[in-house]
Amino acid sequence: MKLAARVGQVRPSLTLAISAKAKALKESGIDVCSFSAGEPDFDTPDHIKAAAKLALDQGKTRYGAAAGEPRLREAIAQKLREENGLCYDAENILVTNGGKHSLFNLMLALIETGDEVIIPAPYWLSYPEMVKLAGGSPVIVPTDATTSYKITPERLRSSITPKTKLFVLNSPSNPTGMVYTPTEIKALAEVVVERDILVVSDEIYEKILYDGAEHLSIGAVNPEIFERTIISSGFAKAFSMTGWRLG
Repeated sequence: MKLAARVGQVRPSLTLAISAKAKALKESGIDVCSFSAGEPDFDTPDHIKAAAKLALDQGKTRYGAAAGEPRLREAIAQKLREENGLCYDAENILVTNGGKHSLFNLMLALIETGDEVIIPAPYWLSYPEMVKLAGGSPVIVPTDATTSYKITPERLRSSITPKTKLFVLNSPSNPTGMVYTPTEIKALAEVVVERDILVVSDEIYEKILYDGAEHLSIGAVNPEIFERTIISSGFAKAFSMTGWRLG
């Protein structure tokens, strides 16, 4: 079978490969601490499981609305307004099969062939592969310990070219765990607005905060950045629903 040429540009997921290796070692009796997939160590809360069971018992197994159940989209919009200061309506919400699916949909919907996408490193390994599948060019911007592995406004500005379409922001970060401060988020937002690009804000880890860190969604900074921001989030990390595939 001959695959499309674009498939050859994509690297297999190293995260999944390491997860599979760690699982195999555990099953062979070896005590392993896996630092691969981001997964909480508690079970999905009982009230969520009970609601899912009730839905099954009520026969809610047929095709639903393509963008997600209306009540769910309304609840997500309410959450974003109350917790994140983001004034989205239900019609602005799209429910997907997990956060990765939502990000891939975004890349396909926004990127034209040759568009550049800025990705600060270290990064979640799937970002560049999604960009390549969408026909874009990932622009990796290295960071280091001197900035706590954060991209600075200056580095972001200098990385933008006439071909730049998107900036991928991930805070709290996978894999470093760092969180941009509100001041840092506002400074990055200023650059995005100034250079008139779009930002994809991956906020799947927004509830995983330590040492008094504060999460600020970049879209809440001002109306100008709100119009240039697409939020990707989900239930997996906050509610330990990684296998439920809801984003």
